[in-house]
Amino acid sequence: MNSNYMALYDSQSKYSDELNQNLSACKNEFLTLFGKNRPELISVCAPGRVNLIGEHVDYNDGFVLPMAIPLYTVIVGAEHPFDDNNNKNTLCRVRSLEASLGDKNYIEFDLNDLHKRDKSQNWTNYIIGVVANFEGTVEPFDAVIKSNVPLGSGLSSSAALEVAMYTFLENLTKQFSSKENKALRCQKAEHAYASVPCGIMDQFISSMGKENNALLIDCRSYESKLFPLNDPDISVLVINSNVNHQLEGSEYSSRRKQCEDVSRVIGKRSLRDVTMQDLENNKDRIDQESFRRAKHAITEIDRTIEASKALYANDIITFGKLMNQSHDSLRDDFNVSCAELDSLVEIARYSGGVLGSRMTGGGFGGCTVTLVKTSHVNEVIENVKKHYKGVASFYVCKPCEGAHRIQ
Repeated sequence: MNSNYMALYDSQSKYSDELNQNLSACKNEFLTLFGKNRPELISVCAPGRVNLIGEHVDYNDGFVLPMAIPLYTVIVGAEHPFDDNNNKNTLCRVRSLEASLGDKNYIEFDLNDLHKRDKSQNWTNYIIGVVANFEGTVEPFDAVIKSNVPLGSGLSSSAALEVAMYTFLENLTKQFSSKENKALRCQKAEHAYASVPCGIMDQFISSMGKENNALLIDCRSYESKLFPLNDPDISVLVINSNVNHQLEGSEYSSRRKQCEDVSRVIGKRSLRDVTMQDLENNKDRIDQESFRRAKHAITEIDRTIEASKALYANDIITFGKLMNQSHDSLRDDFNVSCAELDSLVEIARYSGGVLGSRMTGGGFGGCTVTLVKTSHVNEVIENVKKHYKGVASFYVCKPCEGAHRIQ
């Protein structure tokens, strides 16, 4: 094998090994905790994602261009067996290998009482929310969960958990939804049960991702289109700053409100319908900070459309330039970057073979995404290790398949 591709090859092999190891860990824990005399075990997984371009525009009815990445939430489980009187109770038991749950070692909830849980075990809200919003009748079950999607990284660990749970319920009950409806119901669960006003991107790509493709999503119509991203000479390098953020914070909400306020002043449904000329014409009616927020959203929507065209034409040079412009806009106009993300982007841009680099996700920490020639991946990684003041984590990715059952 050409040494230029060794980093990419090794990474994909590593991800496959981790998936198998997590699957085995879940199966072993299930048999230990819930017993061996059970119906057929169902195993599913759902991926995290990285957004290549199109940040903070989902709630502005814009376009986003994410890809699913080979970091997965795995769920293994089965229906409750009947008791000696041929009855089933209505309790569900779920064990997360990522959480400390004390002596009991799992959470327990009643299908007849799917109310919102407290924040002491916040991840349970996502599970119960998906069960409550499932399009079908749920049977009582036991399940074990394990994930290698890093928390608070902007790689959508919450959507991976939601979509994995929904996919598990589909296979458990043999009641299957369309991928779009699955994503919408998972989004509703996050809104209602985790109190996170997320857009639709994360659940869509975790559900609908395709190997070797990015997915352009219209956040207004929910239409989507695949764009090939399979050139072995080009790699997607995700770098985790390991600085965490919270989407529930006031910074996210305030920016969303500013965008909505500008749309209202101009008399449009959302910034999707506003041009830069419209914004300039109303400059005297909008405060300077809100003007910059709207400027980012309007130009980012345009950049995302242009990026999809560049990807279709295999114009990676233009795609990389648009990524750079996206980060600069997020940093200067939307003000959601931070010193760590800016440092990672700067180091990457000064490395050989880098076509574009930007922050990805909600901001204030999390990850950057870099488009780089495969032959230069190791150079970028070494430069970051040398010059970044924190401790970064690296993921060399190619687009992977969305949620599915593991046979």
